[in-house]
Amino acid sequence: MRRRWVTVITVFMVCAALLTGCGGTQTGSKESPKELVYASAKDINDMNPHVYTGSNPAQGVVYESLVENTEEGFKPLLAESWEISGDGKVYTFHLRKDVKFHDGEPFNAEAVKKNIEAVQRNAAKHAWIKLSTKIVSCNVIDTHTVQLVLSEAYYPALLELSFTRPYVFISPNNFKDGETKNGVNGYSGTGPYKLTEHKVDQYAVFEANEGYWGGAPKIKKLTAKVLPAGETTFLAMQKGEVNFLFTDDRGTDSIDVEAMTKLADSGGYQIVRSKPMNTKMIAANSSKTNSPVHETAVRQAIWHVIDRETISKQIFKGTEPAAYTLFSANVKYADVDLKKQGYDPEAAQKLLDQAGWVLGSGQEVRTKNGSKLSMKLYYDSNSSSQKTQAELIQHAAKKIGIQLELAGEQSTSIAKRRATGDYDLLFNQTWGLAYDPQSTIAAFTSDSSYLHTTKGIARADELYQKITQVTAAMDENVRKSLYADILRIVHEEAVFIPITNGSVTIVAPNTLQDIGFKQSQFELPFEKMHFQ
Repeated sequence: MRRRWVTVITVFMVCAALLTGCGGTQTGSKESPKELVYASAKDINDMNPHVYTGSNPAQGVVYESLVENTEEGFKPLLAESWEISGDGKVYTFHLRKDVKFHDGEPFNAEAVKKNIEAVQRNAAKHAWIKLSTKIVSCNVIDTHTVQLVLSEAYYPALLELSFTRPYVFISPNNFKDGETKNGVNGYSGTGPYKLTEHKVDQYAVFEANEGYWGGAPKIKKLTAKVLPAGETTFLAMQKGEVNFLFTDDRGTDSIDVEAMTKLADSGGYQIVRSKPMNTKMIAANSSKTNSPVHETAVRQAIWHVIDRETISKQIFKGTEPAAYTLFSANVKYADVDLKKQGYDPEAAQKLLDQAGWVLGSGQEVRTKNGSKLSMKLYYDSNSSSQKTQAELIQHAAKKIGIQLELAGEQSTSIAKRRATGDYDLLFNQTWGLAYDPQSTIAAFTSDSSYLHTTKGIARADELYQKITQVTAAMDENVRKSLYADILRIVHEEAVFIPITNGSVTIVAPNTLQDIGFKQSQFELPFEKMHFQ
């Protein structure tokens, strides 16, 4: 799930009356609306669930996993029940018997085996997900019983099987030459909606799966309409050209908080926010030895020049609380006693002075051994809030002699920089409640994710060893202790500099009922929503 997939905001809004296509409202109709048209900052792209270019929200309504991660724990989805062997190496899943793919193909143990083996034959693509390195075999026991054998105990196995991708299921009829790694010839999942139409960079249409094993959705049609973020999306919502928006899988802002409030104040709309789902942060490249960011003191100084409370109140209007740790306390294993480090320019100056960064008379930028204390901060150009935050941080840093050059780029470019290590500082976010702490922490060791962020610290070997140990630990107390050590190391090294705790925000008409959230920040349970 390369990021991707995770980081950050598109918000949904729904008209109170029927839409005609993507056009205006149909007045005087007594019939309950049956369609949601939502604005998306980007196209749904390739809907192959075994690769990572597609839209998470779109794939989330088409495909399903064996189990679902909920606030109460793991619950049945395509598997009705399961057992885990005493040594933690064998998972036996008992599948539902009433499930069919969208093309009519039966969902059974053979289909599970074909899908999982197809994922495993593309191992390099899935290196970020450690389960992919643990699976030894997937065995059919009978028509509706399948067994997953691991090389060693791996406690996050159910968690990683519940992700939006890659361990979800597409009809074997859609495989190309028995594979999915080189593309598929259709997108037949088992989920509540079917993809029925797609015009690239314009829109995609999903229609209700009337034969869905969980019951046909009441919202009969979902349309994802591609629109530029900002004023264009806001006006489209006002005109009724789109009628639903929500946080996208990159954390960018389709409209800002002020625009959302205007829509709600107009009287027809409601704003619904989830509990904290992720942490918005700056990732600092500790491995870039030719940059000041390599130094712990410099990273800690940057931590202290970020005025999180002001960002929370002025930029997010209090909707995203200030964050002082990598994970919020509601993330499992993350309620760890860590030293609170907040906005403190004096402490930042002291750290830099002690590290030998000198601000000479009449100079604006500190120097050390002839080098300037200058770094580049990358932000997502589709996010108005990231740009505003970057400018605020730049201004505060300048006051104590740190020069930050700002660079706005597309989210795909930023993800590439993170993977290659071509950055000093960049905005990012944790993977979210459904994935953490395990997935973000596992990404500390991944070439495609945060390896460059972490590998330059003095305790890198110790950090990686503890990460290896925690995923194999079957004892709960051992896991808690290891996670506490891991979080303490990266906190003290300031390689992940938290800013705010983000949530999923929905703006919808007052008539839309049963609006809810999943544990994942990347999907919504559309199939449960309905109009009054």
